[in-house]
Amino acid sequence: MTYDLVAALQPLLTAEASAEAHASGSEPGDIEQAVWVRLLERMASDGPPPDPRGWLREAVRTEGRRTRRTARLERPYRAEPSDDHGPGPEQLALTAARYRALRDAVRRLPGRCPRLLEALLSPRDLTYREIAGELGISQGSLGPERSRCLGCLRRLLGPEVASPDARG
Repeated sequence: MTYDLVAALQPLLTAEASAEAHASGSEPGDIEQAVWVRLLERMASDGPPPDPRGWLREAVRTEGRRTRRTARLERPYRAEPSDDHGPGPEQLALTAARYRALRDAVRRLPGRCPRLLEALLSPRDLTYREIAGELGISQGSLGPERSRCLGCLRRLLGPEVASPDARG
């Protein structure tokens, strides 16, 4: 009986859902699916409707009204929420962990390297002359010392951190 009812109602439902979808701004397939579910629920509780075609037309209209009502109440995002407020908490935590690991590694460097790298990364944006004066070394030796310190830092952090593919 259910199969015969479904087969008999399928063309009518397709036509009604297409017409209602245009008016309600929804997809015909969504309306069809919702009506089939409602029919199955009704058949499980009350049996088949006495006027299946009339019931189907009313069910399609009801789904169309529900879709319009839902569309009025829902507001889409203009963009992803995280785009409006900068990086999310996970990204902030990962970034903070990377900075802590870098600072810890810099502190473990030998000789003048910790002071040199701190001066190079200083927010005061010091010149080479100012850095050389702070460290008490000649300005000419600053470049080679910086290279040596960065090499030590790469080895200390490990190949996975220093590789170009791992940067992101």
